[in-house]
Formats: sequence, structure tokens, C-alpha cells
Amino acid sequence: MPKIEKHIKKIVWIASVLLAAAIILFAYFMFWGSSTFDEFIFFAFIAGVFPPAVLNYVDYRWRKAIDEHLPDLFRSVVQAQETGMTLPQALEEASKRNYGQLTPELRKMTAQISWGLTFEEALLAFRRRVNTMLVQRTVPLIIEASRSGGRVEKVFDPLGKFIQTTLLLDKERRNQTRPYIAIIYVAFFVFLFTVILLFKSFFVSIEGLPILGTGVMSPREMQRIFFHMTLIQAFFGGLVAGKMGEGTINTGLKHSLIMMFCGYIALKLFL
Repeated sequence: MPKIEKHIKKIVWIASVLLAAAIILFAYFMFWGSSTFDEFIFFAFIAGVFPPAVLNYVDYRWRKAIDEHLPDLFRSVVQAQETGMTLPQALEEASKRNYGQLTPELRKMTAQISWGLTFEEALLAFRRRVNTMLVQRTVPLIIEASRSGGRVEKVFDPLGKFIQTTLLLDKERRNQTRPYIAIIYVAFFVFLFTVILLFKSFFVSIEGLPILGTGVMSPREMQRIFFHMTLIQAFFGGLVAGKMGEGTINTGLKHSLIMMFCGYIALKLFL
């Protein structure tokens, strides 16, 4: 998957928010007070969240692919240095191999060195471009090892093992949190089932419901309230699922979209 630059994310967020605002304004002037207005609000929210959610997911996959290939890169650097290559030469040799999304970044770094940048400057530029947590941690160690001289491969070997261990722990954490993500989905679908069951068996059989002793509520008004509650639970439940599963709220937008679509379709079909 390609890298998503920060300015592209900002542009997409701004465009999505403006599109959502335009849909809301149109709905306000044309359908205010009706159930159609709620549907326009739903689609406005989808229009505002869906493009950034896709970009966040693509960027997350790209960063994950970078981190997963770091141990392979360090093993190649160690093997190259054992043959007598310097650290820049070892990285240049490694850039000729296939490390997935990491290979283009290595080629950029070796090209910058050939254009006159120092090894440290090229590494720092690589750190700014990639900007993953593991790269942020390992680049300073590589720079210090390069400055100290000597057998730098003694640093790369444990560094690769450290990254491998970190990736395994992260994978284990994701596996352990999957049941909790499943619980969020199950709770949401139980909520949907309960809402549909109550509405079908109870609310539609009466003319109106008392509201704090001051008035009555029609089934249509109850349906709108359930619709709002479903969207709210789907949105925030998805954010919690993303935080638990991938560690960031942004990645939870995809869970929010999935549950919101499921809730919308279920309420449309059964209410």
C-alpha cells in the first residue's frame, strides 16, 4: 500500500468536512423536522468520515509493513558488514533487495547519500519520512553506533532481535484484544436486536408514550430516537474497538463505519 502524506490527509479531511457541511445545510433547508433529515445527517457523517478512514487504514498498513521488514533489513546489514562493507555500503546493498514498502525508502536514502548528504542527514531524513515508533527508536541508535565506529554489526544484531520481539509482543497484544473487539460488536448487535424487538412487540401497539407526564411520543418519534442512539453507539463503540485493537483512535473509524452501516440497514429493514 502507498504512503499517505500528512498534507494529503489534511486536504482529504477538509474536503470531507466541507462536503458533510454542504449535505447538512441542504437537508436543513429542504427536510428540517422530518425523518429524511436524519438520513441526510447520517450520509453527511459517512461522507465526512469515510475518506479519512480509508486513508488512515492505508497509512496504518504502510507503517506496519515498514516495521515488519526492519528485522530483515538489520540481518542483511549484519551479513554485509561481516564481509567488510561499511555501514553506508551495507545499506546501499540492502536497497537492492526486496523489503516491501521499506525498499523505496532505502533507495531514497542511498540516493541522498550519493547526492552529497552525510550518512546521518540521510538517516534523519528517513526517520522524518517514515515516522513510525520503531524507526524513531532505532535511528538514534544507528547514528550513535556509526559515530562510535568499531564493529557496528554488534549493535545491529541485538537491535534486530529487539525489533522482532517488539513486533511479536504487538501481535500477541492484538490477538489478546480481539475477543474484546468481538464483544463490542456483539454488544452492538444485541442492542440492535433489542431495539427491533421492543419496537415490533411493544411500541407500535400503543398510540403514544408518556414523556415525564407532560405529553406523548408517537412510534415515529421513537424510531428517530432509536436511530440516533444506534448511530451514537456505533460511532463511539468503533473508536473504542480501534483503540483496543490497533492502539489508535483513528483506526477505529473503520469499525465505526461498519457498525453504522449495519445499524442503518437493520433499522431500515425491520422498523
